[in-house]
Amino acid sequence: MRGRRTDTAAGGVARPGGGTSPTDGPARMNAVQRRDCSSAAAVKVMNLPRLYHRLRLTARSLHCSTNGQQVEKVAVAVDPDVPSQFSVYRTSENDPTRHTELHAGQYYTLPPAHVRTLFPHGLPPRFQTQMKTFNEACVMVRQPALELIACLRKADYSKPALRYVLYGEKGCGKTLSLCHVLHFCSTQGWLVLHVPDAHLWVKNCRELLPSSSRPGRFDQPIQALNWLKNFKTTNEHFLSKIKTTQRYVWTKRESTEEGRPLGELVDQGVSRVKSSSDVVGALLRELRLQAGGAAEGAFRLAVAVDGVNALWGKTTLKKEDKSEVLPEELTLIHNLRKMLRNDWCGGAVLTTLSQTGSLFKPRSAYLPMELLGEEGFDNMDPFVPIPVSNYSDKEFESCYLYYMDRNWLQHPHSRTEDGKKELIFLSSRNPSILERLCAFL
Repeated sequence: MRGRRTDTAAGGVARPGGGTSPTDGPARMNAVQRRDCSSAAAVKVMNLPRLYHRLRLTARSLHCSTNGQQVEKVAVAVDPDVPSQFSVYRTSENDPTRHTELHAGQYYTLPPAHVRTLFPHGLPPRFQTQMKTFNEACVMVRQPALELIACLRKADYSKPALRYVLYGEKGCGKTLSLCHVLHFCSTQGWLVLHVPDAHLWVKNCRELLPSSSRPGRFDQPIQALNWLKNFKTTNEHFLSKIKTTQRYVWTKRESTEEGRPLGELVDQGVSRVKSSSDVVGALLRELRLQAGGAAEGAFRLAVAVDGVNALWGKTTLKKEDKSEVLPEELTLIHNLRKMLRNDWCGGAVLTTLSQTGSLFKPRSAYLPMELLGEEGFDNMDPFVPIPVSNYSDKEFESCYLYYMDRNWLQHPHSRTEDGKKELIFLSSRNPSILERLCAFL
């Protein structure tokens, strides 16, 4: 018997009946070609990443060889490890002498050493709490502070001292603007005489004693002692250079001779609490006489009083007969008023008006005439008024971003655009109200 032919040399496909179809050969060839083409396409797709990588390396090598310096500069500019000099809400320029309009609305950081020496007691309590929470002291550069710094740069200190008054609604940032200006004065080598809250000298005095040297006046030894300690901390490097101009007698056995360092005068008030109020008066007199002098130890003097309207308001202090103690009857207030006169040269008087501790005044009052009264206005006139307003749009945005960066806003809604609009509505962009609102979020 003949065997069945199974070879397909002619290109056909073997069938069970032993025959082949004339179209089976081309169909089989098309299937094989399609399979080969799909395999090649898959290989090409798999090689695309490798090809892209090779082209990228080639282009980078060519670019580096032709313009290597430019590539290096671009790499430095976009390196995420290198912090940018300026950000939206914060500046790296911490020197207040270099602050300009470009830094307005941005936060700058006070070095911890400056906070300890310049503001041992001169920062608001809530700001001190915020410093401990954020582990840093950041103050916003605002327009009133820049305006006052510009005035201090252009002033003629051979003429009588100019007086500046920061005023505005409650909680708008007058105290921190004053602290910014004092930081500027300190870095410029000024001697800083700072009274952080004058209202504390006219109310809630724990100890009030009749003056042993001036009949009809009253001493506040505890307030005077605390102020002398902080003054020594702030201006210790001046106390050995400035000498006394006359002899001061404290008791029959104790006195400070002429020509002695001012540090001995301060130590006398710290060690002898009973005479501390008189020591403050003698210290202020020496500073007033020697400020701006031509001698070797000449210095410029910044007299800063926060809440200056307390010097002409009413007090809560009572005498033994239950009658009211007038401000001019207090030794500290009497001597501080002398520093606010413009009968001395070589410095400036920097003050703020405050409603926080203002006694027997309407809460809505904030204008100089309303808070100073007629007597205080006449004593301070002429002065340069500098208004302090609530946050602008840019300042509010900076404060909001700063709180976000410090994770001070924990509520999810507060981080949305609607939440930010609610904060604007509730606070009216008032810095103090905004800080209190965000403390609960």
